[in-house]
Amino acid sequence: MKVGWLPVNETKVLLKTDFQFQSNVFYESVIQDRTMRHRKAGRKLNRTAAHRKAMLRNMVTSLLEHERIVTTVPKAKEARRVAEKMITLGKRGDLNARRQALAYIQSKETVAKLFDELSSQYADRQGGYTRIVRTGNRYGDAAPMAIVELVGYEEVVEEVSEAESEE
Repeated sequence: MKVGWLPVNETKVLLKTDFQFQSNVFYESVIQDRTMRHRKAGRKLNRTAAHRKAMLRNMVTSLLEHERIVTTVPKAKEARRVAEKMITLGKRGDLNARRQALAYIQSKETVAKLFDELSSQYADRQGGYTRIVRTGNRYGDAAPMAIVELVGYEEVVEEVSEAESEE
């Protein structure tokens, strides 16, 4: 790491050897971190670690409960990683896997659904339990939006028969 100087009014970083004192500009010291992000998986999503963890727990719980959620593309990709791990825990089916899922998923009913229904639904599938469908950009901030859904999700549409519609 190198110690440098950053003028408050400018964005150019001056190294300590290049520093020239100017009485009208206030400088504050800056540590430049030039390390690479090797072996650092996952996106930060402009959130603190606690906020990011809580947000992903909520999203995965909602995804497993409703089997379909709408969110931004980067959040969808992160939620997919965790949701697939949870479904794999459900397929394992032992007590330790259930406890690990309960430690992450916030609803006991959702964990019961995961271990009873979803694990049998994906028993013969080796990964790829979720699908991300891009839906375009959001109005307001043009964020790329996506639908995250479990593979095999079918939307229940109630069809009205002609006899009922005539009444």
